[in-house]
Amino acid sequence: MDTSLRMPRCRWCNTDNPAYIDYHDREWGVPVHDDGKLFEMLLLETFQAGLSWECILNKREAFRRAFDGFDFEKIARYEEAKLEALRQDKGIVRNRLKIAAAVNNARAFIDVRREAGTFDRYIWSFTDGNTVHETGRATSPLSDAVSKDLRRRGMKFVGSTIVYSFLQAVGVVNSHEPGCWLANKAEE
Repeated sequence: MDTSLRMPRCRWCNTDNPAYIDYHDREWGVPVHDDGKLFEMLLLETFQAGLSWECILNKREAFRRAFDGFDFEKIARYEEAKLEALRQDKGIVRNRLKIAAAVNNARAFIDVRREAGTFDRYIWSFTDGNTVHETGRATSPLSDAVSKDLRRRGMKFVGSTIVYSFLQAVGVVNSHEPGCWLANKAEE
């Protein structure tokens, strides 16, 4: 048996799902500085609203295909025919409001990049480039502030809980639980 399967992980990680194990072990909480990857995670997190992350993770490749590799420049230019095709795509979450939000958020993402230089610079400015270490939360003053600013900029489906999940996913917040083999990795 693969010994990595027996390593202690955060309680939320479904160890019966290899994709979830891989996500937990290789992505979640790892600092991201690439704008394309930041947008991918923002888009996926907005689709998670009201659903489980595992549901979205299991559909990730379908989302990648449907949303042109998460290319925010292309998504910002989607027209009604593309939106209708997305609403018919059984591989993704076909919520009309979330699909419209993806296009809207791509446009706002581009505006943030124009203003800050990169979305990376913008998002990490909230912590002066430092990772915040905390567990057991669904929101925080940090996610409240980021959510408020993203909504001010016109983004949708970016409430504090979704933003907190996004910040965890891209390593701005490291929430690996005590006992998880990754809990102290960032300190090493």
